[in-house]
Amino acid sequence: MSELGQMLRKARLDHNISLEDLQEMTKIRKRYLEAIEDGNFKVLPGNFYVRAFIKSYAEAVGLDPNEVLQLYQNVLPAPEQEQIEPIRTKRTSRNSEKIGKWASNVMMISFVVLILGAIYYYLNTNYNGGQRDANVNEEPKRVTDKVETTNPSVNNNTYQVPVADNAAVPATPPPTPPPPQAEVKLVKSQGGTDYYAVSNASKLTIEMNVTGDACWFQIDSLGEKKETLEQGTYTNGKSQKWELDNSAFMIFGRSNAVELLVNGTAITVGDTPNAKRIQFDLQKG
Repeated sequence: MSELGQMLRKARLDHNISLEDLQEMTKIRKRYLEAIEDGNFKVLPGNFYVRAFIKSYAEAVGLDPNEVLQLYQNVLPAPEQEQIEPIRTKRTSRNSEKIGKWASNVMMISFVVLILGAIYYYLNTNYNGGQRDANVNEEPKRVTDKVETTNPSVNNNTYQVPVADNAAVPATPPPTPPPPQAEVKLVKSQGGTDYYAVSNASKLTIEMNVTGDACWFQIDSLGEKKETLEQGTYTNGKSQKWELDNSAFMIFGRSNAVELLVNGTAITVGDTPNAKRIQFDLQKG
Protein backbone atom coordinates (compact mmCIF):
# COMPACT_ATOMS: atom_id res chain seq x y z
CA MET A 1 0.00 0.00 0.00
CA SER A 2 1.39 3.44 -0.95
CA GLU A 3 1.85 6.33 1.48
CA LEU A 4 -0.94 8.24 -0.28
CA GLY A 5 -3.27 5.27 0.00
CA GLN A 6 -2.47 4.83 3.70
CA MET A 7 -3.29 8.49 4.41
CA LEU A 8 -6.62 8.32 2.55
CA ARG A 9 -7.60 5.02 4.17
CA LYS A 10 -6.78 6.36 7.66
CA ALA A 11 -8.93 9.47 7.09
CA ARG A 12 -11.80 7.25 5.89
CA LEU A 13 -11.61 5.01 8.95
CA ASP A 14 -11.37 8.03 11.29
CA HIS A 15 -14.77 9.17 9.93
CA ASN A 16 -16.24 5.64 10.19
CA ILE A 17 -16.91 5.55 6.44
CA SER A 18 -17.00 2.18 4.74
CA LEU A 19 -16.00 1.61 1.12
CA GLU A 20 -19.68 1.07 0.29
CA ASP A 21 -20.61 4.44 1.83
CA LEU A 22 -17.70 6.10 0.06
CA GLN A 23 -18.83 4.58 -3.24
CA GLU A 24 -22.29 6.07 -2.69
CA MET A 25 -20.84 9.47 -1.75
CA THR A 26 -18.39 9.82 -4.65
CA LYS A 27 -20.12 7.65 -7.29
CA ILE A 28 -16.75 5.94 -7.86
CA ARG A 29 -16.72 2.14 -8.11
CA LYS A 30 -15.51 0.25 -5.07
CA ARG A 31 -12.71 -1.52 -6.97
CA TYR A 32 -11.32 1.87 -8.08
CA LEU A 33 -11.39 3.09 -4.46
CA GLU A 34 -9.50 -0.03 -3.36
CA ALA A 35 -6.98 0.50 -6.17
CA ILE A 36 -6.36 4.08 -4.98
CA GLU A 37 -5.70 2.87 -1.43
CA ASP A 38 -3.34 0.16 -2.77
CA GLY A 39 -1.55 2.65 -5.06
CA ASN A 40 -2.45 0.53 -8.11
CA PHE A 41 -3.35 3.35 -10.49
CA LYS A 42 -3.19 1.09 -13.56
CA VAL A 43 -6.62 -0.33 -12.62
CA LEU A 44 -8.24 3.10 -13.14
CA PRO A 45 -9.69 3.77 -16.62
CA GLY A 46 -7.00 6.34 -17.49
CA ASN A 47 -4.45 8.79 -16.12
CA PHE A 48 -6.93 11.63 -16.46
CA TYR A 49 -9.24 10.01 -13.87
CA VAL A 50 -6.48 9.40 -11.28
CA ARG A 51 -6.36 13.00 -10.03
CA ALA A 52 -10.14 13.45 -10.31
CA PHE A 53 -10.86 10.27 -8.27
CA ILE A 54 -8.26 11.15 -5.61
CA LYS A 55 -9.71 14.66 -5.31
CA SER A 56 -13.25 13.28 -4.79
CA TYR A 57 -11.93 10.70 -2.29
CA ALA A 58 -10.09 13.39 -0.27
CA GLU A 59 -13.11 15.72 -0.17
CA ALA A 60 -15.40 12.89 0.99
CA VAL A 61 -13.16 12.02 3.97
CA GLY A 62 -12.61 15.65 5.03
CA LEU A 63 -9.17 16.32 3.55
CA ASP A 64 -8.09 19.32 1.46
CA PRO A 65 -7.88 17.87 -2.10
CA ASN A 66 -5.49 20.54 -3.36
CA GLU A 67 -3.04 19.89 -0.54
CA VAL A 68 -3.21 16.13 -1.16
CA LEU A 69 -2.55 16.51 -4.90
CA GLN A 70 0.27 19.00 -4.27
CA LEU A 71 1.90 16.76 -1.65
CA TYR A 72 1.91 13.64 -3.85
CA GLN A 73 2.18 15.20 -7.32
CA ASN A 74 5.42 13.30 -7.98
CA VAL A 75 3.72 9.97 -7.25
CA LEU A 76 0.70 10.52 -9.50
CA PRO A 77 0.93 9.77 -13.23
CA ALA A 78 0.81 12.72 -15.60
CA PRO A 79 -2.60 13.28 -17.23
CA GLU A 80 -2.95 12.39 -20.87
CA GLN A 81 -3.38 15.24 -23.31
CA GLU A 82 -6.02 14.81 -25.94
CA GLN A 83 -5.28 15.95 -29.44
CA ILE A 84 -8.15 17.77 -31.01
CA GLU A 85 -8.15 18.19 -34.74
CA PRO A 86 -9.49 21.51 -35.96
CA ILE A 87 -12.81 21.36 -37.71
CA ARG A 88 -12.82 22.93 -41.10
CA THR A 89 -16.02 24.43 -42.35
CA LYS A 90 -16.76 24.38 -46.04
CA ARG A 91 -18.97 26.91 -47.68
CA THR A 92 -20.49 25.77 -50.90
CA SER A 93 -21.69 27.96 -53.70
CA ARG A 94 -25.20 26.64 -53.11
CA ASN A 95 -25.26 28.12 -49.58
CA SER A 96 -24.03 31.46 -50.95
CA GLU A 97 -26.82 31.51 -53.50
CA LYS A 98 -29.41 30.81 -50.78
CA ILE A 99 -28.06 33.63 -48.63
CA GLY A 100 -28.12 36.02 -51.59
CA LYS A 101 -31.76 35.19 -52.41
CA TRP A 102 -32.76 35.55 -48.77
CA ALA A 103 -31.09 38.98 -48.51
CA SER A 104 -32.81 40.18 -51.70
CA ASN A 105 -36.22 39.11 -50.37
CA VAL A 106 -35.60 40.89 -47.08
CA MET A 107 -34.64 44.11 -48.85
CA MET A 108 -37.73 43.98 -51.06
CA ILE A 109 -40.07 43.41 -48.11
CA SER A 110 -38.41 46.22 -46.13
CA PHE A 111 -38.85 48.61 -49.06
CA VAL A 112 -42.57 47.80 -49.33
CA VAL A 113 -43.09 48.21 -45.58
CA LEU A 114 -41.30 51.60 -45.69
CA ILE A 115 -43.59 52.87 -48.46
CA LEU A 116 -46.73 51.71 -46.64
CA GLY A 117 -45.52 53.37 -43.44
CA ALA A 118 -44.97 56.69 -45.22
CA ILE A 119 -48.47 56.58 -46.75
CA TYR A 120 -50.04 55.80 -43.36
CA TYR A 121 -48.17 58.66 -41.69
CA TYR A 122 -49.26 61.14 -44.40
CA LEU A 123 -52.94 60.15 -44.19
CA ASN A 124 -52.97 60.12 -40.39
CA THR A 125 -51.37 63.58 -40.21
CA ASN A 126 -53.90 65.15 -42.60
CA TYR A 127 -56.82 63.52 -40.74
CA ASN A 128 -55.69 64.82 -37.34
CA GLY A 129 -55.12 68.33 -38.78
CA GLY A 130 -58.69 68.46 -40.11
CA GLN A 131 -60.09 67.35 -36.77
CA ARG A 132 -58.19 70.09 -34.92
CA ASP A 133 -59.51 72.77 -37.33
CA ALA A 134 -63.09 71.60 -36.82
CA ASN A 135 -62.71 71.71 -33.04
CA VAL A 136 -61.40 75.30 -33.12
CA ASN A 137 -64.54 76.54 -34.90
CA GLU A 138 -66.88 75.10 -32.30
CA GLU A 139 -67.91 77.36 -29.44
CA PRO A 140 -67.52 75.96 -25.93
CA LYS A 141 -70.70 75.08 -24.15
CA ARG A 142 -71.53 76.85 -20.92
CA VAL A 143 -72.88 74.86 -18.08
CA THR A 144 -74.28 76.62 -15.06
CA ASP A 145 -74.38 74.54 -11.86
CA LYS A 146 -76.34 75.63 -8.89
CA VAL A 147 -74.89 74.60 -5.56
CA GLU A 148 -77.10 74.75 -2.54
CA THR A 149 -75.30 75.42 0.68
CA THR A 150 -76.63 74.31 4.01
CA ASN A 151 -75.86 75.60 7.43
CA PRO A 152 -74.37 72.79 9.47
CA SER A 153 -75.81 74.33 12.61
CA VAL A 154 -79.37 73.82 11.30
CA ASN A 155 -78.85 70.09 10.56
CA ASN A 156 -81.03 68.27 13.12
CA ASN A 157 -79.53 64.86 12.39
CA THR A 158 -76.13 65.80 13.89
CA TYR A 159 -75.64 65.50 17.66
CA GLN A 160 -72.37 66.24 19.43
CA VAL A 161 -71.72 64.87 22.92
CA PRO A 162 -70.17 67.52 25.17
CA VAL A 163 -66.88 66.58 26.79
CA ALA A 164 -65.78 68.11 30.10
CA ASP A 165 -62.53 70.06 30.11
CA ASN A 166 -61.06 67.96 32.92
CA ALA A 167 -62.15 64.60 31.46
CA ALA A 168 -59.30 62.03 31.32
CA VAL A 169 -58.46 60.71 27.85
CA PRO A 170 -57.25 57.09 27.90
CA ALA A 171 -53.62 56.83 26.77
CA THR A 172 -52.66 54.41 24.02
CA PRO A 173 -49.99 52.02 25.25
CA PRO A 174 -46.80 51.99 23.13
CA PRO A 175 -46.45 48.97 20.82
CA THR A 176 -44.36 46.12 22.13
CA PRO A 177 -41.14 45.82 20.09
CA PRO A 178 -40.78 42.45 18.34
CA PRO A 179 -38.04 40.11 19.59
CA PRO A 180 -34.78 40.24 17.60
CA GLN A 181 -34.70 37.79 14.70
CA ALA A 182 -32.06 35.10 14.65
CA GLU A 183 -29.17 35.93 12.31
CA VAL A 184 -27.08 33.29 10.51
CA LYS A 185 -23.98 34.74 8.83
CA LEU A 186 -21.05 33.13 6.96
CA VAL A 187 -17.86 34.17 8.78
CA LYS A 188 -15.11 32.37 6.86
CA SER A 189 -14.16 29.32 4.77
CA GLN A 190 -10.96 27.67 5.89
CA GLY A 191 -9.47 24.21 5.38
CA GLY A 192 -12.44 23.00 3.34
CA THR A 193 -14.93 24.00 6.10
CA ASP A 194 -17.51 26.85 6.05
CA TYR A 195 -17.95 28.58 9.44
CA TYR A 196 -21.29 30.27 10.26
CA ALA A 197 -22.10 32.48 13.29
CA VAL A 198 -25.66 32.15 14.70
CA SER A 199 -26.71 35.12 16.88
CA ASN A 200 -29.94 36.35 18.56
CA ALA A 201 -30.93 32.76 19.37
CA SER A 202 -30.80 30.59 22.50
CA LYS A 203 -30.92 27.31 20.56
CA LEU A 204 -29.68 25.95 17.27
CA THR A 205 -32.48 24.59 15.04
CA ILE A 206 -31.28 22.61 11.99
CA GLU A 207 -33.66 21.23 9.34
CA MET A 208 -32.33 18.98 6.53
CA ASN A 209 -34.27 17.78 3.48
CA VAL A 210 -32.82 15.39 0.88
CA THR A 211 -33.78 16.56 -2.62
CA GLY A 212 -31.33 14.41 -4.64
CA ASP A 213 -31.13 10.64 -5.04
CA ALA A 214 -29.29 10.02 -1.77
CA CYS A 215 -26.80 11.67 0.57
CA TRP A 216 -24.52 10.41 3.34
CA PHE A 217 -24.23 12.81 6.28
CA GLN A 218 -22.95 13.14 9.85
CA ILE A 219 -23.90 15.69 12.55
CA ASP A 220 -21.80 16.30 15.68
CA SER A 221 -22.71 18.30 18.79
CA LEU A 222 -19.91 20.66 19.91
CA GLY A 223 -20.64 20.99 23.62
CA GLU A 224 -18.09 20.38 26.35
CA LYS A 225 -16.95 17.49 24.20
CA LYS A 226 -17.59 16.49 20.60
CA GLU A 227 -20.43 13.97 20.28
CA THR A 228 -21.82 12.38 17.11
CA LEU A 229 -25.63 12.69 17.13
CA GLU A 230 -26.44 10.84 13.91
CA GLN A 231 -24.85 9.58 10.69
CA GLY A 232 -25.99 7.52 7.71
CA THR A 233 -27.40 7.71 4.20
CA TYR A 234 -30.76 9.42 3.58
CA THR A 235 -32.68 8.89 0.32
CA ASN A 236 -34.80 11.36 -1.68
CA GLY A 237 -37.64 12.98 0.28
CA LYS A 238 -36.21 12.18 3.72
CA SER A 239 -36.28 15.07 6.22
CA GLN A 240 -34.82 15.47 9.69
CA LYS A 241 -34.76 18.19 12.34
CA TRP A 242 -32.41 18.76 15.31
CA GLU A 243 -32.49 21.27 18.20
CA LEU A 244 -29.20 21.84 20.04
CA ASP A 245 -28.19 24.03 22.99
CA ASN A 246 -24.69 24.46 21.58
CA SER A 247 -22.72 24.60 18.32
CA ALA A 248 -22.76 21.85 15.65
CA PHE A 249 -20.54 20.38 12.92
CA MET A 250 -21.92 18.63 9.80
CA ILE A 251 -20.45 16.61 6.90
CA PHE A 252 -22.33 15.96 3.66
CA GLY A 253 -21.24 13.39 1.07
CA ARG A 254 -23.10 15.12 -1.79
CA SER A 255 -23.56 18.82 -1.16
CA ASN A 256 -26.01 19.38 -4.03
CA ALA A 257 -28.41 16.67 -2.81
CA VAL A 258 -29.68 18.45 0.34
CA GLU A 259 -31.50 21.62 1.39
CA LEU A 260 -30.59 23.07 4.80
CA LEU A 261 -32.39 25.56 7.08
CA VAL A 262 -30.72 26.93 10.23
CA ASN A 263 -33.02 28.93 12.53
CA GLY A 264 -35.23 29.65 9.52
CA THR A 265 -32.37 30.81 7.26
CA ALA A 266 -31.58 28.85 4.05
CA ILE A 267 -27.93 27.76 3.88
CA THR A 268 -26.15 27.22 0.55
CA VAL A 269 -24.56 23.78 0.91
CA GLY A 270 -23.22 23.41 -2.63
CA ASP A 271 -24.03 22.96 -6.32
CA THR A 272 -21.69 20.05 -7.10
CA PRO A 273 -21.79 16.37 -6.04
CA ASN A 274 -18.78 16.83 -3.76
CA ALA A 275 -18.34 16.49 -0.01
CA LYS A 276 -19.01 19.54 2.19
CA ARG A 277 -18.17 20.40 5.80
CA ILE A 278 -20.04 23.13 7.73
CA GLN A 279 -19.75 24.35 11.35
CA PHE A 280 -22.46 26.44 13.07
CA ASP A 281 -21.21 28.43 16.10
CA LEU A 282 -24.07 29.41 18.45
CA GLN A 283 -23.34 32.79 20.04
CA LYS A 284 -25.34 33.23 23.24
CA GLY A 285 -25.61 36.30 25.40
